[in-house]
Amino acid sequence: MTAPASAPPALRDPRPAATRRRGGLALAVGLIVLLALALTSLFVGTASLGPADLIRGLDERQTQTLLESRLPRTLALILSGSAMAVAGIVMQLLVRNRFVEPTTAGTTESATLGLLLATVIAPAMPLPGKMALAVVAGLAGTWLFLRILGNIPLRSQVVAPVVGLVLSGVVGSVSTFIAYRADLMHTLSAWMTGDFSGVVSGRYEFLWIVAACGVIAYLAANRFTVAGLGEQFSTNLGINHRRVMALGLTIVAVTAAVVVVVVGALPFLGLVVPNIVSAVMGDYLRRSLPWVALVGAGFVLVADLIGRTVIAPAEIPVGVVAGVLGAAVFLVVLARRFRDG
Repeated sequence: MTAPASAPPALRDPRPAATRRRGGLALAVGLIVLLALALTSLFVGTASLGPADLIRGLDERQTQTLLESRLPRTLALILSGSAMAVAGIVMQLLVRNRFVEPTTAGTTESATLGLLLATVIAPAMPLPGKMALAVVAGLAGTWLFLRILGNIPLRSQVVAPVVGLVLSGVVGSVSTFIAYRADLMHTLSAWMTGDFSGVVSGRYEFLWIVAACGVIAYLAANRFTVAGLGEQFSTNLGINHRRVMALGLTIVAVTAAVVVVVVGALPFLGLVVPNIVSAVMGDYLRRSLPWVALVGAGFVLVADLIGRTVIAPAEIPVGVVAGVLGAAVFLVVLARRFRDG
């Protein structure tokens, strides 16, 4: 069988060349805004460090603050925010449901349970080993979620996130019981609440793994787009649907597990950002994925700035602020879906 003469519509960007150029210009403006937020993040905190100090020249203490604390924290915010948003849109595309993401499908809670079991059973295990167990647990939780969805009638798009939230609650209850018996409630609470206050040099570098996952997702974007159209359609185009599903869900599980291990859970991020971007950019993943990463990073930076300034010099964990903002936006998206029938 010969290959089709042209790519199927799902793989082509239908916009005219002039529109694509305007899109590239808008993306450049978005990068400038993200850079401005990142620079603002560098100069917000209890230690005295501002743009004027940078111009005059930093002393030894300020240099240490910038390189050991502020810069790693800002990089962690950008990497984790963009990665969780990308994981969210990949999961939504493969599951074919706009209300699904790692924290509404049991993936994050399962990864946390795996990390907790590794800590209880082998507390001396190196962090990469615990992270690997968290990834395996995240994959198992996602697989269980998909199996449950495959055995119940999906009369509405709301059924899938409800099932995921119930599954997340059950897995979270098991984690809470184990943590209570092992006297690890404080540790579990830290994993379930995204907090960047303890991110310093030497504690964020694992997040470069999720950056690599984002690059892989971009390279496989066309395959994910086709797989999201259904197994029969993708098979007719010569794509191994199961292999693409496995790749996408592995990216989701690895991203969720690494983010939980390094900074904790970031709720609703992978749900809100893809819905906002898709409403504007459509479902062409290769075009929308850079915007998803950009808006995800900006969302987390804004949440962090709010958390650091509202009750300064104390701060509110990013996970709490992101959860409040994300839940509010999620309710708006849900109400619009119902209004549109």
